[in-house]
Amino acid sequence: MPIEDASRWDQRYAQDQRFRTFTQPRQFLVEHAGWLPEGGLALDIAMGLGGNAAFLLERGLRVVGLDISWVALQRARQRLPDLMAVQADLTRFSLPSRTFDIILNFYYLERNLWVDYCRWLKPGGILIVETLTQDMLAIQPDIDPAFLLKPGELLLAFRNLEILAYREGRQVSRNGHISAVASLVARNS
Repeated sequence: MPIEDASRWDQRYAQDQRFRTFTQPRQFLVEHAGWLPEGGLALDIAMGLGGNAAFLLERGLRVVGLDISWVALQRARQRLPDLMAVQADLTRFSLPSRTFDIILNFYYLERNLWVDYCRWLKPGGILIVETLTQDMLAIQPDIDPAFLLKPGELLLAFRNLEILAYREGRQVSRNGHISAVASLVARNS
């Protein structure tokens, strides 16, 4: 795994106060919890401190949480002993086909993994994705555009799945921060 990425994220989770508070589930996940299965195996991509993983565990799912940051994984495991935490560079990581009943991807954009998400989902499995769009440049001009979705890109990327919910636009988080995001819930056929 790229040592510089792991080191950068470890430092953020260890020192930056903004990265110490990601212990609550994302609002989009909570709003669409009705689509979640009652049991099964979930994959939380770029899990961070495990806010979403905790929400899934409370709902009776088994959860594999992947992240590049050892610091984040250790903190998540301390809070969530049933979590299967795995340190991984997701660009060099493979999982078996048709393994997961749900896959979560919040605020991590690696377009090359999108085909894998569809392959890793079981038939009937649920994919929930939310990440930043190019409209973020109007809010935060210094952000790298390579990590921002184009208008309609997320919807187009998963057009072969059954789209259950989709939205794109600006939102205000619980702590008052404005962000521009695309959010999707889709089911594998």
